[in-house]
Amino acid sequence: MSGGRTKPRTMPRLLPRLRTLRRDRKAATIIEFAAIAAPFIALILASIQTSLVFFAQQCLETTSEETSRELITGAAQKSGMDQADFDKLACKNLPSFMGCANLMVDVQTADSFADVDTSTPELTYDSKGNVKKNWQFHTGEPGSIIVMRTMYILPVIGGPLGFDLSNMEGNRRLLVATAVFKSEPYSS
Repeated sequence: MSGGRTKPRTMPRLLPRLRTLRRDRKAATIIEFAAIAAPFIALILASIQTSLVFFAQQCLETTSEETSRELITGAAQKSGMDQADFDKLACKNLPSFMGCANLMVDVQTADSFADVDTSTPELTYDSKGNVKKNWQFHTGEPGSIIVMRTMYILPVIGGPLGFDLSNMEGNRRLLVATAVFKSEPYSS
């Protein structure tokens, strides 16, 4: 060798292989699938999580409807239910996949339908980060306008690509079902 550069031995064998790979179309489908697999899987996971949240919200609405019947008919008032008894009743109406520890019920009365506040309540927390369950339980008299808010803290899982349905810290979502009604003219 006289001071000239020598070509690496692997280069002559590599070039023909690259040329044949460029013309080969056998693996095109797997490469195309690999390109769309991540967004496709992310879309499926986001759809499943969204469906679960909507299903849990509907279950809470059903629980609220079933539980409010006790107030509409005056059964809760006539039996002297307190907030703990009413919470137990609401818990019995929850589906089995929802735990009672995450359920909160707030019952208030209003002077008129125009005065009804159906906004989501502000949650307060104790020093350990747990929700303070200091809700009202005012069932009113026969013919009273009652506002019942049933709240549930649902754990949610963040999805890929930044998809997140939580509206609370700690990957949790506050679900709220509000029922506004006038109780029947039951006899006390």
